[in-house]
Amino acid sequence: MRTPLPVDDLPVGCGISAAEFAALTCYCNASDNGPDDERRARLLGFGNGVKVAPGAIIRIGDNEIGENSFIGLYAYLNGDVRIGRNVLIGPHCSLLAGNHRFDPATQAFTRRDLARPITVGDGTWLGSGCTVTNGVAVGRCNLICANAVITRDTPDYAIMAGTPARQIGRIDPETGDYIWFDRKTEESR
Repeated sequence: MRTPLPVDDLPVGCGISAAEFAALTCYCNASDNGPDDERRARLLGFGNGVKVAPGAIIRIGDNEIGENSFIGLYAYLNGDVRIGRNVLIGPHCSLLAGNHRFDPATQAFTRRDLARPITVGDGTWLGSGCTVTNGVAVGRCNLICANAVITRDTPDYAIMAGTPARQIGRIDPETGDYIWFDRKTEESR
């Protein structure tokens, strides 16, 4: 559970000061962004080496982000999302723990009452543009390839790709080598 830092400066809105707002929104490609990403995470109530890049949206919920994890540019975490330690979430990833229900009477998608938590295991890397849908548990030490859509639980050490994602390989827990199911061994690293 996160605990936002107390604010003692003039508020700009949402209970943050002008300096804190700048830290949340500014990003400079010409410098080391690590300190700003860490400050942004602290302002949001996350600590222990967590880094949050600018533009990331972390919606209210029982969100947990494990130590030394990184949330990339413009990532979107909606609902109850539990991220393990040493997780990398690439830019433009969406973790969507909520869902909408179709109402036949109005012929529209309305209420957001289908929320189920998402869990991302320790040591996992979600490549750019991934989507994880509600209720999914991503295993430990997964490599989720760019633009994959994860609609069901994944095993530990899996390499997942596609829409919807399927397992295309695994990571050797002893060596860290990628073992592709449809590639030659020489190409596995």
